[in-house]
Amino acid sequence: MRILLAPMEGLLDFRLRDTLTRVGGYDECVSEFIRVNDTLLPSHRFYRYVPELYQNSRTKSGIPVKVQLLGSDINCMAENASKVASLGAYGIDINFGCPAPTVNRNRGGAALLKEPNLMYSIVKAVRNVVPKEIPVTAKMRLGYDTTEHALVCAKALEEGGAKEIVVHARTKVDGYKPPAYWEWISKITEHIKIPVVANGEIWSVTDAIRCQRISGCKDIMIGRGAVTNPALALMIKGIQKNRFEWFEIKNLLLNYWNSMEMGIDGISKTGRIKQWLKYLSREYEEASFDFQKVKQLSKPNELESIYFSDLFSIRK
Repeated sequence: MRILLAPMEGLLDFRLRDTLTRVGGYDECVSEFIRVNDTLLPSHRFYRYVPELYQNSRTKSGIPVKVQLLGSDINCMAENASKVASLGAYGIDINFGCPAPTVNRNRGGAALLKEPNLMYSIVKAVRNVVPKEIPVTAKMRLGYDTTEHALVCAKALEEGGAKEIVVHARTKVDGYKPPAYWEWISKITEHIKIPVVANGEIWSVTDAIRCQRISGCKDIMIGRGAVTNPALALMIKGIQKNRFEWFEIKNLLLNYWNSMEMGIDGISKTGRIKQWLKYLSREYEEASFDFQKVKQLSKPNELESIYFSDLFSIRK
């Protein structure tokens, strides 16, 4: 089986990708989406989101990263896909699943699930301009407000030339509310011939096994579960039996903190740590306690001296 690390806008950036892939268990990553409107983006925009392009489109631990594009302008999507391919992208992924209202109002992400013909045209245009050795894939949900067109959308992606699709087993309107409708993914796998990756509501080894059985997919993508339990991919693969101890998690937090030395302002830096602690609190009581300790802090030097001082003394 393969385990893909999902993109999570505003959280799972290249720094956290690096942190989690160093832990292990992942076979592939997908970047946060890069929004394409009506212009050809400059190279530095792609490098900013996916600095792994500088290193053969791989994380420092060698895990390949696909570049995800989001937009509805057929020609502009194709031009930008061609550009990012020329920068050495491992693969191009197209976002048809983002449920964010600001994205959907601008005819992007999950809003396009109401227009399967446009989905087909976008994928086809991208596939036509990207070298054949670079895979073009897509991520979709089961629909916008109904699953009525789920099979039509999946078929449109296949006929457009997608090599593989990831299906988040909820509609846009469902958002991230449980449950995920894995049984719908099995209908899609029966309807198309290209590989399908199952995504949605995988928080544990038990969830992963049930998802595989119900969806009929061997391969899965995890996002929130990976951030909540950084050992999850290793546990699903049977490489590790139990989750990490809290001191190991706190060392991961420190590594992530140190990775933000460059290119991110202080408020965002402290905010990212608090954001990760909130996710970790689903799995670790210690994370809830630690979040209370730091939630009022905004200055990096304060958070560092109050929260990480014990680890600094140990490392010395």
